[in-house]
Amino acid sequence: MNPGPSRARRTCHASLPFRAGGLRSRAFTLVELLVVMSIIAILLVLMAPAFTTLKSGGDVTSAAYTIKGVLDQARTYAMANNTYTWVGFYEENVSTPSTNPPTPGIGRLVMSIVASKEGTIIYDPTNPAKILTTKLIQVGKLVKIENVHLATFNNGLGTGSTFATRPAVTYRIGDGTTPPNSLTPFQYPVGNPEPAAQYTFVKAVQFSPTGEARIDNSTSSYPLQTAAEIGMVPTHSTTLANANPNLVPNRVAIQFTGVGGDVKIYRQ
Repeated sequence: MNPGPSRARRTCHASLPFRAGGLRSRAFTLVELLVVMSIIAILLVLMAPAFTTLKSGGDVTSAAYTIKGVLDQARTYAMANNTYTWVGFYEENVSTPSTNPPTPGIGRLVMSIVASKEGTIIYDPTNPAKILTTKLIQVGKLVKIENVHLATFNNGLGTGSTFATRPAVTYRIGDGTTPPNSLTPFQYPVGNPEPAAQYTFVKAVQFSPTGEARIDNSTSSYPLQTAAEIGMVPTHSTTLANANPNLVPNRVAIQFTGVGGDVKIYRQ
């Protein structure tokens, strides 16, 4: 008698119930699904403000580097063409499309680069007056940045490379009263004969053929400085996060040196 096959068959049959019982399927109940969905909804509500802040921070960083690029372009053009250039800053109401004439307000920064056709400073420093557009050429197109506002910040401590310790400055481009309107403004568009102006830029940075940079305001232009500053804060359309720009998150100070026109960005 050969007991081998019989034992093998008995072993096989005996193991089937165990294997079948081990493959047990289980699904989520409706209550469990509702609990999970509720947890996800709560997490999304808590995380939404963080995403908004990150997006705003990214936007203002992009805006700061756009301004830096415009300043670098104006300085490079002045040195390459042995002429004077100006970068104008104008802020208009972002809640409306750009109009002619524009609607002053908060939220959309407009920048224009122009250059002297003659290679000279054009205006008479002893008798400052509006720069004639017939003596200017446009360098590139208008640059517009939305959801930002020009702001005036308290000075830094002047001892470090952070926002709080950045170099202190005397002259800056900021809110509506900083600096006072230039006596040598320029307009957009430029042309010959002189066209009707859509924008008049009363805040400007001037670059010389040697690359020197200064804020072009006051009687003619401010004296050459170690550093000058352009302040900026993010907005939600025309709404500011705080009336005091020194308390707004994600504020940016863009500083440029007088000699060399080097640009550095400080964030907080």
